[in-house]
Amino acid sequence: MPQENWVDIGSTDELSSTPLRRITGNNRELAVSFKDGQFGVVSNACNHVGGPLGEGRLDGDYITCPWHNWKFHRCSGKGEPGFEEDAVPAYAVKVENGRLLVDLASVTKRTRKPHDPHPLSRKIERAPGPLRLAAISTTAMDEANPRFSGSDHLLGHALKSCAMRGAEGKLIRLSELKFRACEGYYSKSAQACTWPCSITQMDDSDQMDRVYEALVHWADAIIVGSPIRWGSASSLYYKMAERLNCVQNAVTIRNQVLIRNKVAGFIIVGGQDNIQGVAGQMLGFFAELGFTFPQFPYIAHSRGWSHEDMEKNVEIVRDSQELAEGADMLVKRCLDMAAHLIARDEAPASIERGGRKAHALHG
Repeated sequence: MPQENWVDIGSTDELSSTPLRRITGNNRELAVSFKDGQFGVVSNACNHVGGPLGEGRLDGDYITCPWHNWKFHRCSGKGEPGFEEDAVPAYAVKVENGRLLVDLASVTKRTRKPHDPHPLSRKIERAPGPLRLAAISTTAMDEANPRFSGSDHLLGHALKSCAMRGAEGKLIRLSELKFRACEGYYSKSAQACTWPCSITQMDDSDQMDRVYEALVHWADAIIVGSPIRWGSASSLYYKMAERLNCVQNAVTIRNQVLIRNKVAGFIIVGGQDNIQGVAGQMLGFFAELGFTFPQFPYIAHSRGWSHEDMEKNVEIVRDSQELAEGADMLVKRCLDMAAHLIARDEAPASIERGGRKAHALHG
C-alpha cells in the first residue's frame, strides 16, 4: 500500500465559501470544489492546453475549464460522459478539526483520450506546382441580393491577371462564410489563444478554417480587397483580422512562425478618403503575421469626403482602365516577389549563407 501523505490546504469554513477555487498545496496547483457538503480536489491544469480549472465554474459535478470549456468531474477527475478517458489527476480528501486535508500520495494518473490532430495543425510545406494567389474579399454583402463592389471588381481583374500569368487563383468572399467573431481567448491568457484557433478546433461548422488554410498552407501570395467605411477598412476585414490573432500569437507563445516566404498586397476602394490610414493598418497587421510586401504594395481609389455621389464612384471604378492595369501590375509585383522568395528558400543548402555565392543569390 502506498504511504499516505496528508497535507493541510486550508480552513473548511473558508474553502466552502465558494464553489470552486485555485489553491497551492505543497507546491502543487489544485482545483478545490465544494458542493452538497462534499469537497473535491483535482489538478488545476486542464488536459487540453493547461487551462486553470480552479478559475473555471461548476456545471453540476463537473468543473468547466475557463479557457475552452472542457469538463472534468470535480471528485474523480474524469471527463464528462463520452470523454471519460480524458481525466485529470484527482486526490483523496478528508476533514479534520475544521481543516481540509489532501493525500498527495493518492493522486490518480492523468490520462488523455487520443484525439485526431486538426487538419490545419499539419506541417507547413509548400506543395509543388505553379504560384498560387488567394484573393480575399472583405466587402460586406447580401449574397442573395448582390451589388457592385469596387474592391471586388478589381479583385476580379487581379484573378484574371493571375490566370494570364500561369498562376493559380482562388477567391474567398468573407460575406459567403459563416464564422464566429473572436471570443477573446487571448484576453484570458496568451496560452489560451491557440493554433489552430480555439473556435476552429471546437466548432466544425465555423468556416474561418478556409481563410486559415489559404493563408497558412495554400497561397504564395494574397491580395486583400476592402472598401473604406467611415475612414477604416470594412467590418468583415476586422472580424477576420481578430480571428487571425492566433497566427501571430503562435509566434508569441511558442516561436512558431506560420507565415514564411509569403507576399501580401491590397486593393482599397472607397467613397470616402483615408486611403493611407486604411493601408497603414493593413500593412502593419499583415507584417505582424509574417507577410512580405512588394514595392508599391497596394492600389487604391477614392474621390474624397465631399463626393458622396456613389453612382459616379461606381461608374469611375468600373470603367477605369488605369485601375484595371493597376490590379494587373499589383499581381505581377506580388507574384514576382513570391517567386523570388520561393527560389531563395529552395536554394541548395550547400551554399553557405553569408558567403560570396550566397550573397549573390540571396542579396
